[in-house]
Amino acid sequence: MRTCWVFDHPAHVRLLAPFLRAGQSNDVIIATQRKEVENLLETGDGHIPRRQTHWVERPVGQNRRKKALKRWRSSHKFLHHCSQQGKPIERIVSIGAPLELMAWRSPILRRRISSIVERWYISDTEVNHIAHRLARKAATDVVLPTHWRSDLDDDFLQQLSGPRIHRLDGLHGHVHLRPSIRPSSVSDPPRVLVRRLLGGGIHDDGEILEIPDEVFDGLLVTFADEDTYDGDAWSLDRELAAHDCVITQSVTLASEAALLGTPTLLISKAQRGFLDRLESEGHPLFRWNQRCEGDEWKNLQAQFLTGIHLTEALEPADWPNTRQEVADLFRIKLID
Repeated sequence: MRTCWVFDHPAHVRLLAPFLRAGQSNDVIIATQRKEVENLLETGDGHIPRRQTHWVERPVGQNRRKKALKRWRSSHKFLHHCSQQGKPIERIVSIGAPLELMAWRSPILRRRISSIVERWYISDTEVNHIAHRLARKAATDVVLPTHWRSDLDDDFLQQLSGPRIHRLDGLHGHVHLRPSIRPSSVSDPPRVLVRRLLGGGIHDDGEILEIPDEVFDGLLVTFADEDTYDGDAWSLDRELAAHDCVITQSVTLASEAALLGTPTLLISKAQRGFLDRLESEGHPLFRWNQRCEGDEWKNLQAQFLTGIHLTEALEPADWPNTRQEVADLFRIKLID
């Protein structure tokens, strides 16, 4: 089945890479113009095959409605062109990006690309309400984790009636990460990987909290900030496992680091079902959701610093075969 894979976020590139490798040589990509997405595709040899790629703008900030309409039109034109060249596009796979699912028909002419019979919407972010509303009208299939919090999704799951619903028992990190061996000893001073976000996203602006510089006292810092990380983009997961700890504003990076057994301090107002699951399964995740001040903050910071030296006491949770679950949904035979 010829597929269009939508990459709207760097984590989506990593998550979908195994399925693109096992897909067809005439598959295509629609990718958002974000520096980290561009870096992953430019340096993807050995990780992700090169495929015909159409670049679109991220509909955020000023004039985001205008940007969204422009993206819808651009994606429709690209998909229509591809469907005139050789075998038509039959499936679109998108993670949290509904505009390409809507692009199977023209926003002006309502002209449908009849060959696109499957439109997959994958999400683990309950608060992405605008995307959910758009996807509910356009998707044929919706993939959600079993730990999805319906109290955060603005009745998205409750109101789903048309699309087929598929549930995954695992985090997105379970798809593209592999359990790794942690360092046997803690460095002196401890090595910390720090990721700070630019903000500006549709749902994350109200979640970001400032990380004060004093948090880094006594630590050897590696910065992996959004759009400024100059390391190997495809090796970031190995860097997470190689460092003694992680401090981040990013819920995605926090979940990946905690899954790999790296003590992680997440400073964010974000609420997600996968964060609750990580905590309930005993992964080394420390969460703070208000200004970094006061005695409670100092206590949590002390617990986090102590936890850096106690990782050998962790009992790793079972690693669900979520990658195979997704492959089965897409009817793809994995090659690695």
